[in-house]
Amino acid sequence: MTKLQTLKGFRDFLPKDARAREWLIDIIRSIFRGWGFEPLESPTLEYSDLFEGQIGEDEKLFFKFTDQGGRKVAMRYDQTVPTARIVAQYRNEIKLPFKRYQIGTVYRAEKPQAGRYREFLQADADIFGITSPIADAEVIALSLEIYRKIGFKNAQVLVNDRALLKNIPYKAIVSIDKLKKIGEDGVIREMEQKGIDINQAKEYLQIIKNIRPNETINVIFDYLKNMNFRQESYVFEPTIARSFAYSSGPIWEVVIPEYSAGSVLGGERYDNLIESISGVKIPATGFAVGFDRTLEAAKQLGLLLEKKHTAHVLVTVFNSNLINKSIDVAVNLREKGFKVDIYPSNDEKLGKQLKYADDKNIPSVIVIGDEEVKSGKYKLKNMKTGEQKDLSLQEIIDNV
Repeated sequence: MTKLQTLKGFRDFLPKDARAREWLIDIIRSIFRGWGFEPLESPTLEYSDLFEGQIGEDEKLFFKFTDQGGRKVAMRYDQTVPTARIVAQYRNEIKLPFKRYQIGTVYRAEKPQAGRYREFLQADADIFGITSPIADAEVIALSLEIYRKIGFKNAQVLVNDRALLKNIPYKAIVSIDKLKKIGEDGVIREMEQKGIDINQAKEYLQIIKNIRPNETINVIFDYLKNMNFRQESYVFEPTIARSFAYSSGPIWEVVIPEYSAGSVLGGERYDNLIESISGVKIPATGFAVGFDRTLEAAKQLGLLLEKKHTAHVLVTVFNSNLINKSIDVAVNLREKGFKVDIYPSNDEKLGKQLKYADDKNIPSVIVIGDEEVKSGKYKLKNMKTGEQKDLSLQEIIDNV
């Protein structure tokens, strides 16, 4: 007999959790659309060489294998690299500048632990074809807008520019990016383990701590000011480095001060990525929402608006002779915009149907028996109070 369990790092979401995820997805998607970003989808599997040389030290986390046709493939590590491939491949069809969003699952061979999974959701937004820091400013503003709309009053975006780190080797940047997590001693020790002389490691760290904003950062902050974001919601942070190899310009992370698990969004400019995989130079900038952390933070801060039910009303089925009437009432209510559940059997007692509504937290039940059909008045039962009213269909529409 098969053992009933998920693979490590993979999860099931029962209705309550799935509804919470839908709540957050709906907010993010509506903001993306409201800012003029277009939807895009990419395959779960890509040729593995698409990702190789683009991600940096975390290439060890690729889920890759050889398929039945002998092709070396990898599961989607992120959504940025596949989108870069799409923009290059369809450059004659995609008009620049191109603003895109994508909400989908990605896969990483992480060691499963709290907050780290092997399959997880990302929500990305990017602008392709623009080198101006105004494009960076827009996606950074969009980053903040997401958290403002969710209800995080103290969300902050920490901004840096990889151009300010141009004299520091990539392997040192990767270590410095962990400063808040492992501290200065930990950063220096990690650089030493990578073969960097301890004095050089200390010098790299000191250089970064003394960096000041450049004109690109100033343009971004002016844009955010004009977008009416509070000044304390955007901060220059020279120790933010972002460890992706393809980062090339402004880089940023969103943090929630009341949430201690880490940043909830990360973004960067990556002007060289498309050229490195296709030979076509197309600049780009964008971000990925850390979906699980964002949802967890919303729960912790009491911002999650849980949907208690998936339907406004349950239409019962009294018996096989009346099922067509129940269907007719359900159809009429749905046409008026109501979410309607109709009981999926014609031979269950009314008590069991009422329990079904109670278990699903459906607030109202319509009972349609022989007497109700004759009178044209149906019983509308309030499942919370137990109150019942005999109402016409129009009266039900006005009361549900």
